[in-house]
Amino acid sequence: MSELPERIADVQTLEELLSRPTPELVEMMRRVEGDMMFLGAFGKIGPTLTWMARRATDAAGTSRRIYAVGRNISPEQRAWCEERGIEPIRCDMLQRAQLAQLPDTPNIFYLAAMKFGTTGQEPFTWALNTYLPGLVCERFSGSRIVGYSTGNVYPLVPVGSGGSKEEDPLEPIGEYAMSCTGRERIFMYFSLTQNIPIALIRLNYAHELRYGILVDLAQKILAGQPIDLSMGYFNIIWQGDSNVMTLRALESVGIPARPINVTGPEILRVREAAEELGRQLDRPVQFVGVEAPNALLSNARRAYELFGPPKVPAAQILRWVADWLRSGGHTLGKPTKFQVRNGRF
Repeated sequence: MSELPERIADVQTLEELLSRPTPELVEMMRRVEGDMMFLGAFGKIGPTLTWMARRATDAAGTSRRIYAVGRNISPEQRAWCEERGIEPIRCDMLQRAQLAQLPDTPNIFYLAAMKFGTTGQEPFTWALNTYLPGLVCERFSGSRIVGYSTGNVYPLVPVGSGGSKEEDPLEPIGEYAMSCTGRERIFMYFSLTQNIPIALIRLNYAHELRYGILVDLAQKILAGQPIDLSMGYFNIIWQGDSNVMTLRALESVGIPARPINVTGPEILRVREAAEELGRQLDRPVQFVGVEAPNALLSNARRAYELFGPPKVPAAQILRWVADWLRSGGHTLGKPTKFQVRNGRF
């Protein structure tokens, strides 16, 4: 990403940066034919992902409709979409009749998922994470599909391993991770039986200034709360970089469905990241717990071979986060819960 700013002053600047397409993505939009539909487009990632698709399409000089589908769409969200040339569609996708009314679209991005609050809502978690992918594959059996998965399908691995690779066995911990493994298996089944080209994005963890592990750490430091070291290491990737990789995965779909790890190249240490945040925030840092020898880590070499490495290094994200929170920037109020080791979210 060219000319990274020293700081990000407001939400408008942040969202512009998160949705800024790369030249490689613009070229892809010239090659790819057909409209694009984003299912579950109103979560943390969907708005800037759909806007990036719109911007890249416009920069490519291509005519394409971009649909953003959500179960609940506020008037503000609808206006945000329409101002940017994105067409919002309200749809409860678990209802077959409503799903059937969505327009036929050759390029589908599946973003719908449930993670937080899964404990106590296990039936709905499985319906959204595992049953819905089957409905979507039935409805869009003639489309290409890029579906979000998660690095949580992997087990905790030794820190020195470099992270889980796509060919490693899946060993999910907890019902959320098990339901996400189920989602992958359902996509794989329909890919094989209906010849649907699919890519599965095992994302771990997308980060911006209103949400992410560094935001969680910085907020605890500002509140004078201790940092738990039990999950002592982590991966992150700037959400703008993960957005680019997600969109470009449309040209890397396969039969059977092809998993692709998407994360940053650095394995970050919680203690070191917290200490640096403390320096930049001018606050003391307290720690509790002991670092375990393993953590939830992914190796994204395949993604870099396909799409190139991320443009924004973790050190830059940390500086932006510290400046954002030091300046009173708001957050989404959604902790990542990355420190959870038993899979209960």
